[in-house]
Amino acid sequence: MQDSTSSHPPRNRPDATTTDGPQKRLSGSAPTSAQLPQLLTQLEMRLHRSLRQYPDFPSPGILFEDILPIFADALLHQSLIQALELRVEKEFGTGSQKPDVVVGLEARGFLFGPSLALRLGAGFVPVRKPGKMPGAVESAAFQKEYGKDFFEIQKDGIKPGQRVLVVDDIIATGGSAAAAGSLVEKLGGQLLGYLFILELNFLKGRDKLDAPVHTLLSGQEEASTKT
Repeated sequence: MQDSTSSHPPRNRPDATTTDGPQKRLSGSAPTSAQLPQLLTQLEMRLHRSLRQYPDFPSPGILFEDILPIFADALLHQSLIQALELRVEKEFGTGSQKPDVVVGLEARGFLFGPSLALRLGAGFVPVRKPGKMPGAVESAAFQKEYGKDFFEIQKDGIKPGQRVLVVDDIIATGGSAAAAGSLVEKLGGQLLGYLFILELNFLKGRDKLDAPVHTLLSGQEEASTKT
C-alpha cells in the first residue's frame, strides 16, 4: 500500500488549535465579528494538518490531496462545516444576501454540501454526470485532459433569481466548477460565487470562473490532483 505524507497530529495528542482538547465538541454561542477571523484561522489550521498527500497517485508526477481524513473524524468533520459556514457568513453576511441554494459537484461536493446547506437554511442541488438524474435536465460541457466531459442539473432545481453558491472539495484547473456555474446561470440563478476546501494555486483555476472564489486552504506549488 502506498504511504501518505500526512502531518496530522496523532489521535492521542491534543490538537494545538483547540482549547478544550480533542474529546470536546465545538459548541457555544455564535462568534462576534471581532472573534470570527481568529476562530476561522484556528479551524483552517486544524483542517490543513489533517490532509494527506499521496505522491504519484493516480499517475506518476501527481501529488494527490486526500481530504477523506476530515470525514473519518467527527470533530474534524464538525470543524469543516463550521469553517465553511463562517466563511459564508464572512463573505455574504447572515441576512438577505446569503445563499438560497448550495450547488454541490459530483462527487466530493456531496460529502459536505448538504450539511452546509442545512446550516445555512438553504436548499441543496446536485450537479451530476450525464444519465444519473431523472426528469428534464440542463447540461454543460467542460474540458478534461483527455477530452470533454459533461455535467447535468435538474431544470427545476433552481428558481429564477435564487442566490446560489457552488461548492466542491478542490479547485484545480477550474473546468468542472465553471461548467456548474454556467448551469446555475442557464436556470436563471444568481451566481454568488464558489467555495472550495482547498485550492491548488499554481493551476490558476480561479481565472476560469466569472464569480468570486473563496477557499479555506491552499497548497502545492508544483503538482495537481484533478480538474
